[in-house]
Amino acid sequence: MNTKIEVKTDKDPEAEKAIQDEESPVEKSEKPDEKPLEEMTKSELLEKINELQEASEKNHDLYLRSEAEIENIKKRNRKDKEEWVKYANETLIKEILPVMDNLEMAISHSQDENSIQALREGVELTLKGLRDVLGKSGLEEVKAESEPFDPNYHHAVSEQADENVEAGIILQELQKGYMLKKRLIRPAMVIVSKGSPDGTVDDNEG
Repeated sequence: MNTKIEVKTDKDPEAEKAIQDEESPVEKSEKPDEKPLEEMTKSELLEKINELQEASEKNHDLYLRSEAEIENIKKRNRKDKEEWVKYANETLIKEILPVMDNLEMAISHSQDENSIQALREGVELTLKGLRDVLGKSGLEEVKAESEPFDPNYHHAVSEQADENVEAGIILQELQKGYMLKKRLIRPAMVIVSKGSPDGTVDDNEG
């Protein structure tokens, strides 16, 4: 004989209904009570059109406001960039001003005929100060004299025969070259050896 056992729970029907009511709003909100367009009356269709038009105008207004804000941001960025470019060298110029002061002092002290040596020393000190300032900003001299000619860093204005120097070695630097933070900004102007006039190198060299 089969005995059927029924399991009873102590669930409260009203509590279950309350739980269902709490979960149902999401479902209800996803399914608004709205007629299909083909079932709407003329007045309902006109009302629907007005609602859509209002939403469209609101979205268009938001779009225009966003466009205006983006344009304002672009203008501010352009102005900030122009200001930065305009005064980018301010720090460097401030550091060079004392060098100019030293030059002016050297010139003012050179009025006396007996001050040639003092003028020379003043100019040398000023040049050293200028090199120090530019060096802090990343300026370096290009090595040239007695170095192998390198077209990436040197500009040869002529070649000169020299039996004591092999071909391709720089004999003389006419104008210094410079690099700014490892980037070449001016090549060194040089004269390059083309070796002995007869195409040989002195055996006693070295």
